[in-house]
Parts: sequence; structure tokens; C-alpha cells
Amino acid sequence: MTRAQKGSTVSVHYTGRLKDDTVFDSSRGGEPLSFTIGTGQIIPGFENGVLGMSPGETKTVVISAEDAYGPYREDQVIDIERTRLPDDLEPEVGQQLQVQQTNGQSAIVTIKEVTDSNVRLDANHPLAGEDLTFEIEMVSVE
Repeated sequence: MTRAQKGSTVSVHYTGRLKDDTVFDSSRGGEPLSFTIGTGQIIPGFENGVLGMSPGETKTVVISAEDAYGPYREDQVIDIERTRLPDDLEPEVGQQLQVQQTNGQSAIVTIKEVTDSNVRLDANHPLAGEDLTFEIEMVSVE
């Protein structure tokens, strides 16, 4: 039976949970996730977790924050003046915005706090700093 290895294109069903057992993502009830191992399409810990799996096999993988979305970084949180936002935008906590960085690349930020004069933006991935648990079922290996 074929086992997943670097360069294999695999399809998996998965359910991702936080430490408190909250489900943050799942492919169940939809299409399986397909990716090629070794191309950096998904987080390293998930990619390493499927190595050696065969179709029909299931397993649970615990991924440290470092091998998932990295540690939570306070330097990724900034306060800006509300006047720097578009006039037609009414900022709300939890809202996500796309911003252009000084290097020309765009990034997604989440509004963490809104005051009369400032808005606190967080550029960390929403799962940064979190250890993640995935239940993985290998569907196919090519």
C-alpha cells in the first residue's frame, strides 16, 4: 500500500481542535483537503503528521504553536489613529481588514480594540500561539 512521503499529493479529511476541545476547522461534510507534501502549502506540523500514512489510516497529531502558526508576537500589534482608516469604514472589534505593508505586500489584520481616537490592529494569525490537535484520515496518496 502506498504511504505518504515527500512529493506525494495527498487528500485528507481532518478536524482541528484547540486545547479546550473547541473545533476551529474541519473538512468533514465537505471535500477533503488536497496538497503536495514538501511544498509548504500547509503548516509544517500538519505536513509532518501525514508522512507515512496510508489510505484509510487515521491518527491524531498534536502540533506545537511553533510548528503551526508560530508564537503570538506582541510586535505584530499596533495602534493607529482612526483618521488613517477610510472615511466609510466603521471599525468593529473582530473585523478583519486587508492592509498594505511598507514593503508593498498586503496583510490581513484583525481589529482588537476601538477607541474614539485609535484602533488596535493585530497582524498575528488568529491561531498564533496555539497548540493544535488534528484528527486526520488519509483518503488518498498519489
